[in-house]
Amino acid sequence: MDYCISDIHGYYGLFCRLLEKIKFGGGDRLYVLGDIVDKGPDGVRLAKLLFSMPNAHCVAGNHEYDFLKYYHALMKQTEDYDFVLEKLRNYFADGHLLDWETVDRFDGLPFYVETENFIGVHAGVPVEDGKLLPLSQATCNQLVYDRCFKDEDILPQNCKCVLYGHTPVRYLTNRDEILLYPRNAALQGSSNIADYCKIHLDTGVDLSGVLGCFAVNNCRSFYVSAQKSGFMHRK
Repeated sequence: MDYCISDIHGYYGLFCRLLEKIKFGGGDRLYVLGDIVDKGPDGVRLAKLLFSMPNAHCVAGNHEYDFLKYYHALMKQTEDYDFVLEKLRNYFADGHLLDWETVDRFDGLPFYVETENFIGVHAGVPVEDGKLLPLSQATCNQLVYDRCFKDEDILPQNCKCVLYGHTPVRYLTNRDEILLYPRNAALQGSSNIADYCKIHLDTGVDLSGVLGCFAVNNCRSFYVSAQKSGFMHRK
């Protein structure tokens, strides 16, 4: 089974609970569409876990991209690598776990992933007149920062399904759950990924306590919750 998730934001414990819930195993694949770090307490710990998993494929989100801009700016200022690592460790809540191997893995993250069935990106892809433009025309800024692709009227019909995060779904629907956009001729509730033009994954874990992932093969969504008071989601 292939799963997609975005915006885990350092919630290591919830993420591990979600893996247990879906019974994630060696024959499965996980695509993590950015924002592994920041907000939650265990971003580096989470990143090290993901980078150690041979069947996990991560792309950069805006929080990784911001970290990398900071890292490269430091490297231009000094050749004292110990100093740079110390400053980078101060960037994260659990920065004492950061090492150069993990920094290098962040630095090597792609900005999107494309499989036989879908495109995965953190924020958005270039669309013009309702059609997806070649991803080679997209800038890094668009792929990690775009706030327009989430809009309900952006429905590219000429491409594979696009999965993305970046903006909590609650800001569109007042619900903390994954949002699916069927194609014009598709039935709501289809289990075929080809029947959707885009899928919005960000359940706003830092606001809601809800972390969700999406199973590409049957279009099912799975959730775990920290059960923060005042926020509800549909089971």
